[in-house]
Amino acid sequence: MDIAAAMENDPAARSKFEVWLTYSGVKALSHHRLANRLYRMRLKLLARIVSQYSRHRTGIEIHPAAVIAPGVFIDHGMGVVIGETAEVGAGTVIYQRVTLGVTGKQTGKRHPTVGENCVISAGAKVLGDITIGDCAKVGAGAVVLRDVPAHATVVGVPARVVRIRGSKEGVDLCQDSSDPVRDELCALRERMFALEEAFKELRSDE
Repeated sequence: MDIAAAMENDPAARSKFEVWLTYSGVKALSHHRLANRLYRMRLKLLARIVSQYSRHRTGIEIHPAAVIAPGVFIDHGMGVVIGETAEVGAGTVIYQRVTLGVTGKQTGKRHPTVGENCVISAGAKVLGDITIGDCAKVGAGAVVLRDVPAHATVVGVPARVVRIRGSKEGVDLCQDSSDPVRDELCALRERMFALEEAFKELRSDE
């Protein structure tokens, strides 16, 4: 299934043998299947050894307890991190430097649940116990901290819904659009204006 997913999603793939022999994402998933089986058999140390071996070989780190359905494709994959309680549905495509991680030191379910046939683009960070709906797309570099509806496209930091089923119709234009970087720049600008005014007053008093 993993090789078939690579053949389906990567136009550069020329043969199943080439995919099996050279694709780091396919190798990492193969190692993870073994590590996950060992983990469920309570051979947790051995499972972690397998996962760390895979990390050094492929550059992809997947916790042995993560649940990854057959047919997932990790393209390129360098720097991908998938946490302990993460779940990834069939048909999902994950690109390089994606993180399915946490926002703190919570216990229990603390990693994302990604639905089927999703696309998580390069550099995206999906954090916390949130759900990415089926067929959703996460833009490159996005930081996702809230649930994403099915068939939605999200972009930005923090991520916001910009399309649903490829259309802007039905998108909630009143959704939280706070941008911490923009807010910080505005605060610095206001501070600079205040300092300039204070400096002018000092010059006028001389």
